[in-house]
Amino acid sequence: MASRPSSAPAPSSNSSKPAVDARQVNKVYATGKLSVHALRGVDLVVQPGEMVSVMGPSGCGKTTLLNCLSGIDEITSGEVLIEGVELHKLSDRKRTQYRAMRMGFVFQFFNLLPVLTAVENVELPLLVAGLSPSEARQKARDALELVGLAQQVGQRPGELSGGQQQRVAIARALVNQPALVWADEPTGNLDSETANEVMDLLCRLNRENGRTFVLVTHDSNVARRTSRIVRMRDGLIESDQPNIADPAPPKR
Repeated sequence: MASRPSSAPAPSSNSSKPAVDARQVNKVYATGKLSVHALRGVDLVVQPGEMVSVMGPSGCGKTTLLNCLSGIDEITSGEVLIEGVELHKLSDRKRTQYRAMRMGFVFQFFNLLPVLTAVENVELPLLVAGLSPSEARQKARDALELVGLAQQVGQRPGELSGGQQQRVAIARALVNQPALVWADEPTGNLDSETANEVMDLLCRLNRENGRTFVLVTHDSNVARRTSRIVRMRDGLIESDQPNIADPAPPKR
């Protein structure tokens, strides 16, 4: 793993601290004379190693919540602590460094660069972080092997199926060995069988590697695979409950 830049904040050594601790988070979008209250005093705690899904109707604030908690978007008020670090009090540069070192991101539309091969897409964050090309390449190969794509390292996104492209995106999210992975509709662009395969992979990584996952999804089949389901409506959390459903994958 890349060494931590000296100016970047370090996570607390207290392992009992939550992976995510959001306190009275508000987000208001001002567009001219209109103000849209996307988040209304949200409280949420995610413990290390949990796999949490956030569900709700379109426009309820679930993607806004993910963006605010991960530091992609600014909050209007409240506090967000990631591993004890108060994210929104960091400078833009230090926040970017923290995300690069401690977080991974998976999106619905893969966000792969079409001119790069699978291994080049995965190694790119490491090169940006300052790793040597040889070390970055080996870590990228290891990450692709972890997601079952050891034989596709030299293929470009256009030569891969949708499920394989999402596996490349997951490898890229994991290549820096992040403590916390954010996923926004990670199966939303996939057919149901491929979506099940991707969820099999994410659940295995959560179970075997102890990764903390926070997934935004509209798909109840995805949510039932997680250990906890948070439901949102109108910028508020209306329920937050352990998932008592059988976490095994659905029968095909």
